[in-house]
Amino acid sequence: MTDHPHDHDAGTPAGGPPPDGEPLAARAAALDLIQATLRKGVPFDDALEANRGVRALEPRDRGFVRLLCATVFRRLGQLDALVQGALAKPGQPVKGPVQDILRLGAAQLLFLGTPAHAAVDTSVELAVARGQTPYKGLVNAVLRRLSREGAGLLAAQDAGRLNTPDWLWLAWRQAYGTGATRAIVEAHLAEPPLDITVRADADLWAERLGAERLPGGSLRLPAGGPVTELPGFAEGAWWVQDAAAAIPARLFGDVAGREVLDLCAAPGGKTAQLAAAGARVTAVDRSEKRLERLRENLARLGLEVETVAADATAWSPDAPVDAVLLDAPCSATGTIRRHPDVQRLKTEEDVAKLARVQARLLIRAADMLKPGGLLVYATCSLQPEEGERQVEALLARRPDLVRVPVDPAELGGLAGAVTAAGDVRTTPGLIPGGMDGFFAARLRRTG
Repeated sequence: MTDHPHDHDAGTPAGGPPPDGEPLAARAAALDLIQATLRKGVPFDDALEANRGVRALEPRDRGFVRLLCATVFRRLGQLDALVQGALAKPGQPVKGPVQDILRLGAAQLLFLGTPAHAAVDTSVELAVARGQTPYKGLVNAVLRRLSREGAGLLAAQDAGRLNTPDWLWLAWRQAYGTGATRAIVEAHLAEPPLDITVRADADLWAERLGAERLPGGSLRLPAGGPVTELPGFAEGAWWVQDAAAAIPARLFGDVAGREVLDLCAAPGGKTAQLAAAGARVTAVDRSEKRLERLRENLARLGLEVETVAADATAWSPDAPVDAVLLDAPCSATGTIRRHPDVQRLKTEEDVAKLARVQARLLIRAADMLKPGGLLVYATCSLQPEEGERQVEALLARRPDLVRVPVDPAELGGLAGAVTAAGDVRTTPGLIPGGMDGFFAARLRRTG
């Protein structure tokens, strides 16, 4: 839960090509998924959930499909440049389905270590199966050329820059500088590790799982294998949650016995943190379907919260409360290392539109607080319009709110994450192995 709603379904993708049984079925499913996302704008997790072909595959093949799609989204700029350069007439237009088949073939050859004959032959078969028989010679020629020359061409590419859409590169460079932007885009290239939040006894679980302790208390495991089979999953000892996503709920301090509203709560990683710490939590989300997933997740963990299906811009609690966590809907550009389709789907216009929603939600959240109550505002976005600027605008509009600066000691010494103003700003390049890009600010309502 970063809270990543589907992380526990199939686990972190395992590498390698599928076994010889159904090599074409897995690649055909991957083609359907990347077309749904890149051609129709469907978020990858939604496309995956709706795809019956993937559900019919063996678990190992499903892992391969996820890894193959993630690699195409992560390396799209590089793949397209390589394919264009390998055409008989570089730069010639290629039909959409053929382009997508070439992307899949090139990703297997150059990034997944698939044997050349398997990557080339299945791509040619896929072209024929999808009614692109006139182009099977082109698919064969381009991929054979890349199997011979691709490694040398790859070495000459600026991977981080090529795979980052221009608008994001420019926005990050302006916000963070060139060096930090480089660190962000380099972190996006790697398959991320598995971060978990434990209910109790972090040292014990670190030992049992062979996990690394991170600043702040999260545990980290290498990627690979089904999450559901790890010790402690079934009994609800821990849940999947990026190390950065675990920070906002900790900013309330001791919440035992306090009434806390968790707005826009699904899929529930932060809800679980608050409930496990002894808070009386009301989880509010506009989507009944997402709340159902939250309830399932919390049932596995043996945690009880009240849930409300409502739009937080139009809903109010019966009485003001001690604490409000607003993890607002955002562009999710901070989660690209785990959800590489985000950089292929989101636009500058989305950021502006979401910023307007965030501003409305912040005013509503502030109204729900008792005098002296705490508001923690968080977004999993790297865009300042959805983080730092929202808080500055809110403080200018609401003289009854004051910032409560965060001390690096609260974050387990993660000093690089605390801004000059006292807010939290994590970026993917902040620690070895990376973490999501998050913004969080803590405000108190005065008398």
